[in-house]
Amino acid sequence: MFALNKILVPRDFSDCGEAAVQYALDLARRTGAEIHLLFVEVLYADAYAPASIQEAPEEALMERLLEGVQEGLPGEEGDRVPVIRAIKRDIAAAPAIVAYAQENDIDVIVMGTHGRRGLRRLLMGSAAEEVVRTGPCPVVIAHCVEAKTTGPHGQNKILVPVDFSRHSRVALRHAKELAELFNARLDLLHIVEEQLHPAFYNTGVFSVYDMIPNIEARAEEELEKFFNETEGPDVAAEFHVHHGNAAHEIVDFSKEREHVLIVMATHGLKGMEHFLLGSVAEKVVRLAACPVFTVKAFGKMLVPLPALADHEAVEG
Repeated sequence: MFALNKILVPRDFSDCGEAAVQYALDLARRTGAEIHLLFVEVLYADAYAPASIQEAPEEALMERLLEGVQEGLPGEEGDRVPVIRAIKRDIAAAPAIVAYAQENDIDVIVMGTHGRRGLRRLLMGSAAEEVVRTGPCPVVIAHCVEAKTTGPHGQNKILVPVDFSRHSRVALRHAKELAELFNARLDLLHIVEEQLHPAFYNTGVFSVYDMIPNIEARAEEELEKFFNETEGPDVAAEFHVHHGNAAHEIVDFSKEREHVLIVMATHGLKGMEHFLLGSVAEKVVRLAACPVFTVKAFGKMLVPLPALADHEAVEG
């Protein structure tokens, strides 16, 4: 069962941020958690940020943080979602969000992403991606459309990419709880990265399919075994194996199946390793059409840590 008591929602009053607010409200209603609404006053603000917001008096900002939050929620006033408001000042949004989460023992961060592309994203980065990488707890990223909490025709499906590591077992453990919470089915997806090495490194073996012709059938069997060995509620699941680029296959499969959520692990790469390799999770966060729930195997857990085999142990 989820140990979810505090949800942090950074609010910048953009369309992306409002999608995150609505998703967090739905999650809070389902779990009984309180919501922390945070506005970050950036000292050297993005030139594209609305000046009317950055320059507003603190009292006005505190009032605006509550706008639209309790509207349309069921129940009497006393039954509504508990809300805490805060304003932090920092040189950038992401460090302020992470610091607030650490200081207030936040269980999950729900935030929007602007999905920047090209040179502007390269120069400015993405606050959402930085929080995914450095945050101390699971992070849910919603996009600039209304975050889906129910699927078409009531068929809720949650996607869980699996690479058979400890990280993906922890993600699956969370996904089982989320599936029960949202009355959803799980789709487990394993991506076979087909290309092995440049030609001058091998002796005529260019693809993993050359070594293991029946790899897809074997991987599907392993997916089912992986699912059955992972603790959690008894939820329905289907198993899929694709080949290609992991991030793009995950995003394309999710759009095709109209998932309401993607649950995946991030390895939290930093420094030069992150610059060179990037992160599949961050790429999915940037490109996915539905919210993405990211969790680190060495970060805060919302569920009991699953029992791990010796070969799954990793250093945090």
